[in-house]
Amino acid sequence: MPIYEFECASCGHRFDRLQKMSDPDPSVCPACDVAEVKRRLSAPGFRLAGSGWYETDFKKDGDKKRNLAGDSSAPAAAPAPAPAPSSSSDS
Repeated sequence: MPIYEFECASCGHRFDRLQKMSDPDPSVCPACDVAEVKRRLSAPGFRLAGSGWYETDFKKDGDKKRNLAGDSSAPAAAPAPAPAPSSSSDS
């Protein structure tokens, strides 16, 4: 179940609530008992670890996994050189 963050527009109290996606949001603030609670847009708390994203992690044993983030053992492409500044004079 996801954790949602809420804020009261009246008193500014912020609180989290663990609820199903189908559960209704709380309507009354637990701090001031005013019905001005709104869901806040917040970033999820998770960490990505590993060497990259794969096409699928559930392939059969004989299938080759393909790294969608790029092969970390392959050398990186060199960036294109910057254009030389023009040497024209403003006379």
